[in-house]
Amino acid sequence: MSSIFISGGAAGIGLATAKLFRAHGWTVGIYDVSVEALAAAKAADPELITGVLDVRDPEQWDIALADFTSHTGGQLDVLDNNAGILLSGKVADISPEAIKAQIDIDALGVTLGARAAHPYLKATPGSHLVNIASASAIYGQPGIATYSATKFYVAGLTEALELEWQDDDIRAVSIWPLWAKTALAADTDAKSTQTLGVRLTADDVAAKVWESVHPTAVDKLMRRTSYSVGVQTTVLGNAAKFIPNVLNRGVNKFLAQ
Repeated sequence: MSSIFISGGAAGIGLATAKLFRAHGWTVGIYDVSVEALAAAKAADPELITGVLDVRDPEQWDIALADFTSHTGGQLDVLDNNAGILLSGKVADISPEAIKAQIDIDALGVTLGARAAHPYLKATPGSHLVNIASASAIYGQPGIATYSATKFYVAGLTEALELEWQDDDIRAVSIWPLWAKTALAADTDAKSTQTLGVRLTADDVAAKVWESVHPTAVDKLMRRTSYSVGVQTTVLGNAAKFIPNVLNRGVNKFLAQ
């Protein structure tokens, strides 16, 4: 039976992903900092494997992955680096502690997860590392600058590991959603939620995670590393590759300020 470990998996996109993969018969582990959310998810589906994980702590990563793979015979088909936070506001107005928390969870946590999962992924033929990026990595976004910057980091890390781990038969991919109807979007006052709307659902993102770990022949041939979620992200991402920077800047200024 195929297996997936999801960080930050007890709510939002992580939980939607867990439900989708469970529906397809996978062994699913959700690990999260919220004991209450984990208990609720476990009550709804006793077959879920659950555990506490603060992604900033490398020792907790080692313990969580050892726990999960004890249920799978050491196999790990997918690590879904899903855990993340967003604190909106101008950088000059955000506390140093809030800035550090975003970087530690959204960038460091992803890297520590990849590192800890590597031996399990390497031992599992055709495995995948899935990193949740964001459309905010298309162009730096004012008002969510730190979050946006961490997603540039995630995109770069994914591309690097796709090359670094290709001989280990590990495929690394990133998922690029715009705003989705989750607590993360509900708790922000970023202007782009108004100009672009919050059109995606957690299920939309989960479906793209599923698609990414079932690549087509073309995906494999083209060494695809990123998957946009929704029409808006696809249009903005493709446009950014071809239009002059001054125009790209103007579009993003309109959307985000």
